[in-house]
Parts: sequence; structure tokens; C-alpha cells
Amino acid sequence: MTTGARNYAIVTASYWGFTLTDGALRMLVLLYFFGLGYSPFTLAFLFLLYEAAGIGANMIGGWLATRFGITRMLSVGLATQITGFLVLSGVSPDWAAALSVAWVVVAQGVCGVAKDLTKTASKSAIKVAEAQARKEAGESRLFRWVAFFTGSKNAMKGLGFFLGGLLLQTLGFQLALWAMAGALAIVLVCVVLALPRDMGRAKASKSAKELFAKSRGVNLLAAARVALFGARDVWFVVGVPVFLYAQGWTFTMVGGFLAAWTIGYGAVQAAAPALVKRSADGLSTEVDGARAWSFGLAAVPALIAAALAAGVGRPDLVLVGGLAIFGVAFAVNSSVHSYLILAYAGSEKAAEDVGFYYAANAAGRFTGTLLSGLLYQAGGILACLLGSAIMLALCFAITLALPRGATARAAA
Repeated sequence: MTTGARNYAIVTASYWGFTLTDGALRMLVLLYFFGLGYSPFTLAFLFLLYEAAGIGANMIGGWLATRFGITRMLSVGLATQITGFLVLSGVSPDWAAALSVAWVVVAQGVCGVAKDLTKTASKSAIKVAEAQARKEAGESRLFRWVAFFTGSKNAMKGLGFFLGGLLLQTLGFQLALWAMAGALAIVLVCVVLALPRDMGRAKASKSAKELFAKSRGVNLLAAARVALFGARDVWFVVGVPVFLYAQGWTFTMVGGFLAAWTIGYGAVQAAAPALVKRSADGLSTEVDGARAWSFGLAAVPALIAAALAAGVGRPDLVLVGGLAIFGVAFAVNSSVHSYLILAYAGSEKAAEDVGFYYAANAAGRFTGTLLSGLLYQAGGILACLLGSAIMLALCFAITLALPRGATARAAA
């Protein structure tokens, strides 16, 4: 195994551990506080700072990873997540609702920072490790490595949804968080001992203007990412689980379905290189693929909404079937985007480009999370689905402007 491949394997394994506990955290919070009687909008509000914190965390995380090295930022992200778990474990059901909400929002904000520091460092590490492996082995593995990383981590997130429900049922809220903090501490020690200390370290941008002055490809892809992930979370975060529960599903059924969906979604992401035609320059047909898949995806939530409005079949089965189709198209879109950002990114400051891009990703999640609670409370699942369709149409429009060819890459 080459040094680049070894580092890639270590980063991927450490992010699996992180994502497993992060998925469990979301299900723990959602099910625990829904069981306490919190409204759909309040549930969405609990996740807002988690998503908002990621915007700044990605931007500064990319700069810090360039300045101090990817290994250090990955370690900081893991340590921050452990801190967030311990803070969240201090909440008590005996507290007043306002205090509980404020406490959880702050703790979730800490976990949001941790998630995006860790994600930016990990995705940046792929660019660095693949470049090293390409020198050693003489072939490009970027698309395959990105697809496997993205798909496998989402499979772990799905397992985390199931784990969260299991831990809540067997250990309770507080002990579950302590157990996850202990597991992440082991991952943190392994990262510190196994990865090169200065991995990915380079000369960082010296001003905000330089930090935000990305290539046209990076800027447009970031805008498309806002719309893409907003379109997913506008119905997935609150709308889907609450709607299914209202249709008579149990918490276990809801958590199990979301886990299965996310695992399947991850499997499709990992297989994306076989579904998208490759080009010699690494961009031409890949950009065409992003356009084609986003066009098809935009129609799915609109068709689901039409079927529900027309009373076709059982509402829960219509939603589940539509979500399966949505998951396939969304997974390919997400995987192609994840590849394109590394293809557009400059090699010297890849962490900064990736951080900028995932700040946009966090902005999309924040927007979708907020709208998920608002739209569901205002118009139910139909309003969430129509909001998703509109955002996906915007995503498709932006991808039409993505540059094609090697000249679109950021300067190294």
C-alpha cells in the first residue's frame, strides 16, 4: 500500500467513527425531544445553530487546515464533538422548556462546528492523499476515492440513525451521549498517532478578499450546493419523520426507515463513478452528468406532491416510494458535486476551496432545516415537497453555468 493510500484509509476510517456518532446524535435529539412534546418548528429550531455554525466552521476550518495542517484540524474537530456530547448530556427534563431549548441549541452548535471542521479536514485530506498516491502509482483515483468516501460515510450515518434509537432505548439519553464521547476519544487518539502531523500544510490566504476569491467553478458549484442540500433537508429533517409518525409509524419504524434510506443512499454514492461517464480532462462529461442528474431530480418531489394531492394510494407508501427514487438521483448528484469541488480546487490551498464549498453546503442545510419546520407547520408535507422542487430547479439552472474543461480548474 502506498503512503497516500494508507493516509486515505486512516482518514476514511476516522470519519466513519465520527459520522456514526453524528447520525446517532441527530436521532437521539429528534426522538427524545419529540417524545417530550416539542412541536415540529421547535424540533427544527433545535438544529438551526448546528447547521448555522457549520457555515463559519467550514470557512475558518479550511483556512486553519491550510495554515496548521489537516491532521491538527481533524483532531480539533473530533475533540470539539466530544465536548458537544458532554455539554448536551447535562440537559435535564426537569428544566423549563426555554432553558432546555437554549441549552440544546448551544450544545448542537458546538457539534455543528465539530462536524464541519472534521468534514473539511477529511475531504481536504483526500485531495492531498490522492495527489501523493498518483505520484507513487501513476494513476488518478480521485473520483473513485471521493465516491467511496462519500458513500461509505453516509452508510455509516444511516447506521448511526439506528444506533441513536437503540442507545436511547437501552441506555437513555445521558448514558448514550457518554458512550459516544468515549468511542470518539479512542478515534481521536488513533488519528493523532497515525497521521503525519503536517499533512496538507501550506501557505494560507492572508486576507478575507483572497480567501473568498475562488475560481468561477468553485463559486458556481457552491451556489448549486446551497440549493441541492436545502432541497433535501426542506422535507427530510422534520417533514418526513413527523409525517410518517402521524401516519401511525412507531419511532423504531421511522428510525429504521431513515437508517435504511441513508445506507442505500450511501451505496449509490459509492457506485456513482460507474453511473457517470468519465472524460480525459476530468470535467467535461462529469459536468454534463451533474446537469442531467439535477434535471431529473427536480421532477421527483413535484411528482410525489402531485400523487399525494390526488390521493393516489396510501400516503405513507407514496412518500416512501418517492423518497427511494429521490435518494438514488440525489446520491449521484451529491457524489458528482463532491468530486467536482476537488477537481476544481487548487492543489496548494485545497483545504480553503473545500472549506468554502462546504460552508455553502452548511448554508443549504441551514435553509432547508428552517424551512422544513416552517413549511410543515404551515402546509404539511405538500408544502415541504413543493419547496424542494423549487430549490432543485434553481440547482439545475446553476449547473448549466458550470465551466467545463481543464481551464476551469483553480490555480494551484
